Amino acid sequence: MDSIAIKIVENYIREHLDKSDPTPTFEVFTVWKSKALQNWKYLLSSTLFDGMYYELTYNGDKKEWYLDAYKKFENRVIREGERHA
Repeated sequence: MDSIAIKIVENYIREHLDKSDPTPTFEVFTVWKSKALQNWKYLLSSTLFDGMYYELTYNGDKKEWYLDAYKKFENRVIREGERHA
């Protein structure tokens, strides 16, 4: 399953690269994964500096993969007890 998940994200990235730029060298890696019954959930990222991460779910009943692509905009620390207006 791991190699299939990585290949799905690699293919997605290649499909969405700017065609006018040279194809960059990159790797896709698994950040986290979990299995529940026949289903898998993956969080993946790549070595590209694009701020993207990917959530991939395998539905074992339907034999289908679902891909969500996200871009990280900010990482903010919110401490317990801070006021939020």
